[in-house]
Amino acid sequence: MSEAYLRVESGALGLQNFLSLANILMSHEKLPVGTEIPMLRLGAFLLERSGGAETDNLIPQRSKLELLLWLTKGIYDNKHRILSMELPKIYQEGWRTVFSADANVVDLHKMGPHFYGFGSQLLHFDNKENVVISQSLLQTFIGHFHRIMDCSQNAYNEYTWALVARLDEMERSLFQTGQKGLNDFQYWE
Repeated sequence: MSEAYLRVESGALGLQNFLSLANILMSHEKLPVGTEIPMLRLGAFLLERSGGAETDNLIPQRSKLELLLWLTKGIYDNKHRILSMELPKIYQEGWRTVFSADANVVDLHKMGPHFYGFGSQLLHFDNKENVVISQSLLQTFIGHFHRIMDCSQNAYNEYTWALVARLDEMERSLFQTGQKGLNDFQYWE
């Protein structure tokens, strides 16, 4: 083995690896939610306070918050309806229409560097649009896959940052794997 340590690979679309830095970063993206019940004593932790008078730390019912994905998954419960999850803008119908027209025009890294991983995590929540979201994720990936592989196999000894700047982190990893395969093949020849 040429490396001094064993790499811990990121889980692929739904499989979680808690030792993966990519998964940790992805789970720290914020998700818009609404509270369905009053949440006692959590206001001090979840609400941003501007300072001032001491409050009862109550988060009222129907409050709109942005919570980290890992925290939302921990609090969310289908039976008791504690939180209602709202779709982030990039997964809503307007953006899905753009992806179905031409996914290559969207800068996925700017919209969310973990587009596929975060989107697959949204499927764990009870949402009537889960089927459409999963289809959109798959079609977007299929639309990007050919271009990623073509660029990675035809960019030997070239500056590739312009090619990968608009890609999601998973797509960047795929591009680097393609580049490594090309370099290994060129070395073998």
